[in-house]
Amino acid sequence: MAGSAETHAASLRRAGAFGPVRRAWRRLSRRIGDVLPKGLYARSLIIIIAPVVLLQSVIAYTFMERHWQLVTRRLSSAVTADIAALIDIYETYPQDRNAETITRIAGERLNLDLDILKGAKLPTPGPRPFFSILDEALSDEIKRQIRRPYWIDTVGRSNLIEIRVAIPEGVMRIMARRSQAYASNSHIFLLWMTGSSLVLLGVAILFLRNQIKPILRLSAVAEGFGKGREIEFKPRGAREVRQAGHAFIEMKRRIERAMEQRTTMLNGVSHDLRTIITRFKLSLELVEQTPEVEDLRRDVDEMSRMLEGYLAFARGDLAETAAPTDMRVMLEDLRSDVERLGAHVEAVDLEGDSVVTVRPDAMRRCLFNLAANAARYGDTVAISGKREHRAFLVAIDDDGPGIPVESREEVFKPFVRLDDARQDAGGSGLGLAIARDIARAHGGDVTLLDGPLGGLRAQVRIPA
Repeated sequence: MAGSAETHAASLRRAGAFGPVRRAWRRLSRRIGDVLPKGLYARSLIIIIAPVVLLQSVIAYTFMERHWQLVTRRLSSAVTADIAALIDIYETYPQDRNAETITRIAGERLNLDLDILKGAKLPTPGPRPFFSILDEALSDEIKRQIRRPYWIDTVGRSNLIEIRVAIPEGVMRIMARRSQAYASNSHIFLLWMTGSSLVLLGVAILFLRNQIKPILRLSAVAEGFGKGREIEFKPRGAREVRQAGHAFIEMKRRIERAMEQRTTMLNGVSHDLRTIITRFKLSLELVEQTPEVEDLRRDVDEMSRMLEGYLAFARGDLAETAAPTDMRVMLEDLRSDVERLGAHVEAVDLEGDSVVTVRPDAMRRCLFNLAANAARYGDTVAISGKREHRAFLVAIDDDGPGIPVESREEVFKPFVRLDDARQDAGGSGLGLAIARDIARAHGGDVTLLDGPLGGLRAQVRIPA
């Protein structure tokens, strides 16, 4: 037991020691996650491109450090050795004071243009190139082999380099081709490597787009199904994507079967109850009309209205085909319906494009339930609509008593009635529930806010 306790204590000490490291790693991971793109296509491109770029960088660095610099240094060493030999010959054999023989040998045998500038001095050193392996390698070799004051120019002419070395009589100037001291064809390797990588990346991107398309299609179909639109979908792509597509189709069928079963059950129950209520009404007409019978008749009428609400709720689940609908026309019809209910409609304002893809009958029922609720509790109703980013908003305002903020979500529950002035008097308590159910079936929602007329605003958001 003592040994296990010591082991546990040691593990706790290690965990405490690595705690700051873990916290730092988690913070770094979160920051990297915030910077990286969120889309699957972009992340897949990074997964493909990052290793290729890293591999090319390593190869290019290795090539530059090992091959390119090695070849350049060896070529620079050879040119410097030739120049050192020419200086030694010029100083060892004084009979060639005009340097005709050494100039001829340099041109014919060494491909160097040599000239003796008697009485001249070395020019002032110019600025060193920012990136020049040749300048560095050639300078190191001259310092090591010749060990005399010198001046070089590796950037003045594109294909020539100029080297000047101080001698007792003046300056020896040597012109050499750049290729003699510099691995000038090394860029071909880099061009081939970069070009082939771009071609391979282009092919990979095309294949990746074809692999991402089925996933994007599945996402679009799922969104369309969530908005209650009729969809046609055939799984494509890789095996795993096709499996996800078939799973979505099976889920869609199960949801549709559940909705159909619920609708059938509600219709059946409502039909049976309606038959019984009809019997009640006939029986009440045949008995003596007393105050008690009038109370029973009101109860039967209330039951009839509740059954109509159930049927409306059931009809909201029916598979109506979504179609492009002009909301301007629908709101004008809604205005006429509200005026027939006895309320004054202040205005119908619309901003932007008013064509939205919805199920027309269901959306008309949703808006009428909200407008009827506003007309029941207010004298003035205002209807407005506007298009925002990827959504169309419909607002129905009234000047009624409103609903407390803490109760605005509660009223959307079926059969819920408030105890204040906003009771759904005479109703079944399903009006707002049906409205929100229809809006959410379109991928939107219904929210209750404070209205500009002093009462309540019912706002319907419809994805456009």
